[in-house]
Amino acid sequence: MAEQAVAEKEEKKGRLEGPTPKLILTSSPHQLGADTIERIMWSVVLSLLPATLAGLYFFGWGALYVIVISVASTLAAEALYQKISGHGNTIKDGSAAVTGLLLALTLPPGSPWWLSVIGGFFAIIICKQLYGGLGFNPFNPALMARVFLLIAFPLQMTTWPAPRSLFSGIDAKTGATPLGDLQVARLIGKGIGKAAELNLLDAFIGNIGGSIGEISAIALLIGAAYLLYKQYITWHIPVSMIGTVMVFSGIFWVIDPGKYVNPVFHLFTGGLIIGAFFMATDMVTCPVTLKGQLLFGFGCGLITVIIRMWGGYPEGVSFAIVLMNILSPMIDRYIRPVRYGAIKNQISKVKNQNVM
Repeated sequence: MAEQAVAEKEEKKGRLEGPTPKLILTSSPHQLGADTIERIMWSVVLSLLPATLAGLYFFGWGALYVIVISVASTLAAEALYQKISGHGNTIKDGSAAVTGLLLALTLPPGSPWWLSVIGGFFAIIICKQLYGGLGFNPFNPALMARVFLLIAFPLQMTTWPAPRSLFSGIDAKTGATPLGDLQVARLIGKGIGKAAELNLLDAFIGNIGGSIGEISAIALLIGAAYLLYKQYITWHIPVSMIGTVMVFSGIFWVIDPGKYVNPVFHLFTGGLIIGAFFMATDMVTCPVTLKGQLLFGFGCGLITVIIRMWGGYPEGVSFAIVLMNILSPMIDRYIRPVRYGAIKNQISKVKNQNVM
């Protein structure tokens, strides 16, 4: 009788408290953090401000209108697609603004306005929304747009104004980038040519020809340090990518310094730094495991070196990252983290075998 009374009491208690909550299984991460998409995206915009200001200082108003038109185009493309499809309202999350700013920073200063418009719409509609929107795009939209523009409009994408102050009234003269000079010298059989005359301090500061946001190494590193501090990116991809370029270019430079430039030249010229820290680390398109990220960065660096040294384009960063984006799902498939408890189970099996 006593046991029956206890059972009835527990049953009544259960009815009062409601049903036992079900165990919900979800994929990691299991802890809700304070960061949101909006906060991350606008933090990326903030981290790109030093490179943006450097581009404005060295290239003047030509850089400013490219940036404005590119960002406006990506925002307009996002709004237009959402209006037509009737899905979502993601303009405020900052993802389209990040794409527009990254695209602008990879374009030549003073490039035609329609180039930015085509690139902006291609990045948002073709490379992002048609795949399902943010989080589903297999490629970095800004990089894919740059590659498309480079293939479709090579003349406009390879016309480089010489650096000049924002407040200068002198018309900008066209010139070549350091990597462009290097490729010309290689093709005509003159070793490294004018590349040997490059002042590395100018390259570090940004007083060289190139795309708007890739010229100033110090400005890019300041922004990268901010992202690392905020833990929005890790060191694995940038260090692996830059280290691979430095090591392989250094090997060939040691073998034949008259034919190959030193690795510091490769570091401070072109899009290596902006690509390694701001594009290859894209959360959507890079591998999720740390080992996978190291392999991803190695592949990006290796392809970059191959294209720079022997390819038909002077710069290989964009192509390298896009090609490795293709392999990113395969890397995630074959490089997986150890399952929780797997090591403990292996230790238990070993102990049991030793006992037997």
